[in-house]
Amino acid sequence: MDTPPEWLGRVRPALDEALPDWFARFVPPPNPQRRSAVLMTFAEGAHGSDVILTERASTLRSHAAQVSFPGGHVDPGDDGPVGAALREAEEEVGLVPASVEVVDELPALFMHPSQNAVTPVLAWWREPHPIGVVDAGEVARVVRADVDHLLDPANRFTVRLDTYSGPGFEVDGLFVWGFTATLLSEVFRLGGIARPWDAGHERPLPHHLLRTYLR
Repeated sequence: MDTPPEWLGRVRPALDEALPDWFARFVPPPNPQRRSAVLMTFAEGAHGSDVILTERASTLRSHAAQVSFPGGHVDPGDDGPVGAALREAEEEVGLVPASVEVVDELPALFMHPSQNAVTPVLAWWREPHPIGVVDAGEVARVVRADVDHLLDPANRFTVRLDTYSGPGFEVDGLFVWGFTATLLSEVFRLGGIARPWDAGHERPLPHHLLRTYLR
């Protein structure tokens, strides 16, 4: 499919019409210490759309073994958050920037612990090509996750950890939680494709993630 699905184009207008509570709670200060961007890359899949997810290397000093979108710091030479997201996706998974159509840039979200303003960039992968781990020291696994599986209520739950509570997904052996899961959940809702799921179904953080979270 050369053009993005209709639902993806509905995300930013819906957000602008009524800013979701999650975005409102994490509005960055005027001059955050750090700026980053992530690329939410959707593509035509076998049963609808796929989205590119990465599992970070377990040896990383921060967010080890977590599931995330390709992304990283906005460098001085980048063309803003969009340029940073595309560059990082190329460096992490080998995504060719020219194969991607940027759909929208969403408002930045401020991560208080790291003092980092993270800008999500919505993209449509109009010319899919082989991708994979480029640097094993940074990325352990790259997955084209089936959006239909992510939307399946059987694969959704609430993650609870101490005072934290937020949406979670399980897909292709990945446990998706935190920033990545909440961003996926919000984008699906804003795009109008979310399905009802049981938020009362709670799951703890798996040991391999809890271990890296606590260290």
